Amino acid sequence: MTNFKELLPIGSVVILREAKKRLMIYGIRQTNKENKKEYDYIGVLYPEGNLGGKSYVMFNHEDIKDVFFRGYEDEERKTFIDKLETFYVNKENKSEK
Repeated sequence: MTNFKELLPIGSVVILREAKKRLMIYGIRQTNKENKKEYDYIGVLYPEGNLGGKSYVMFNHEDIKDVFFRGYEDEERKTFIDKLETFYVNKENKSEK
């Protein structure tokens, strides 16, 4: 299970292993609608941003090679992460029954 406290905030700029371009994270805990697989992050090329269509990349925390910039964090984000973690813990507990 994902360690929610380690998830980077939106706005963070990272580079993935084997990648040549950096990405800016604009969402966390995203589901790929095509294969229903969940990912820790969704990002777009940095500095280009959203180029339309499928210009986004979904990836997991362990895919990150380096963090260039850590996005904004405050109490609202902390509350969101706590709620997100509770949601997934409850979801996992229900699936075990």
